[in-house]
Amino acid sequence: MCQVFAGQDPQRYKSATRRLRLNGQSTSIRLENAFWDILDRIAERDGVSTPHFLSQLHAEVLETRGEPENFSSLLRTTALIFVGQTAAEGPGDRTIAAE
Repeated sequence: MCQVFAGQDPQRYKSATRRLRLNGQSTSIRLENAFWDILDRIAERDGVSTPHFLSQLHAEVLETRGEPENFSSLLRTTALIFVGQTAAEGPGDRTIAAE
């Protein structure tokens, strides 16, 4: 069973830092490449750039709950929600979970 997880490409769990602007503020976010890939797919699906998607998400969280305690963790769980919803939709493009 663990071979599925242990055998994954190390590039998936290598971290990458991206610099961007969140609602006018310059910042950097460090996530594993697998999460960046999923966030890029969400942004592409929504027809926006990844920085635009992240800025929009940050603004909505601010409005709903105030400043997030850990925005990087919020992004990871956002990716997990997206993967779960994609899997629940049934057959189709499931390359996100398999990559």
